[in-house]
Amino acid sequence: MAHQLKYHYDMNPLCVTWSPLRSTDIGRQNLDAFIKSGFNHLLGTPNPIVTRKLTELSFANQGEPFQPFIYGQINFPLQVAVNHGISLIMYGENGEVEYGGDMKNAMSPTREVSDHSKHYFSGMPPEYWEEHGLGLADLLPFMQPEINKVKNNKSEIHFYSYYKYWDPQENYYYSRENTGFRPNPQRSEGTYSKYAGLDDKFDGFHYYLSFIKFGIGRATCDSAHEIRDSKIDRDEGIALVRRYDGEFPELYLEEFLDYCRISRSQFDAVIDSWRSEHIWIKEGESWRLRFPIWQN
Repeated sequence: MAHQLKYHYDMNPLCVTWSPLRSTDIGRQNLDAFIKSGFNHLLGTPNPIVTRKLTELSFANQGEPFQPFIYGQINFPLQVAVNHGISLIMYGENGEVEYGGDMKNAMSPTREVSDHSKHYFSGMPPEYWEEHGLGLADLLPFMQPEINKVKNNKSEIHFYSYYKYWDPQENYYYSRENTGFRPNPQRSEGTYSKYAGLDDKFDGFHYYLSFIKFGIGRATCDSAHEIRDSKIDRDEGIALVRRYDGEFPELYLEEFLDYCRISRSQFDAVIDSWRSEHIWIKEGESWRLRFPIWQN
């Protein structure tokens, strides 16, 4: 996802993208089309060997294979802002507010930079992984600038969704018309839409782990938003959740196992270790949700 950083004196956007763990063809095509439609752009591409090791560690220890990407998504725009003397950082949506999470910033256009480690990194900032064999120099691209530099630069993070109603479907139509954005030919695993989260082959594992940890998957997030947007009603949303939520991400499984250098049995062991008893119940060799929405 590109994050707009705007020069305060002429408001020409400098767009910044943090590289996916493993890019999809359609994701790269959409990024190229976006840039060609008329934007200045920087791509943050960290050492792939370090990124791979971080992915292995975060999947095994946090049940979150996307943590290296989250580090970059949160910290790289701050690095660019400080290095270029840009004060205003504009993200798209506040994901916590739009898709489920902590609502403490729901009525604010900004977020506190000092809150990143606890709020987005589960108390495990990039430097945490030094004790797991990664050097500080390896981790620097993933790290936040020194907080005094951020403050001296008067850096502020704002969310566009605070200023304009965030409608994912309408955003897709706008992007298609103005930047040549193309959706997947098939729906994304775990949901029914074709236009969101297309740039990373491992996107589905992030959402699948969310389903395992919280009993809420990608289809729940998408349908809840479309219910609020009056595009579908609650009964339609429940039917979509029942059909697609928690769908196993089969498409890139072998590639993910190879990337993390683990076997399928090791993968399954990590997955099952994150199932909480108040959410899941095991029947024979199968797991089921204790309180699925379609039974309420």
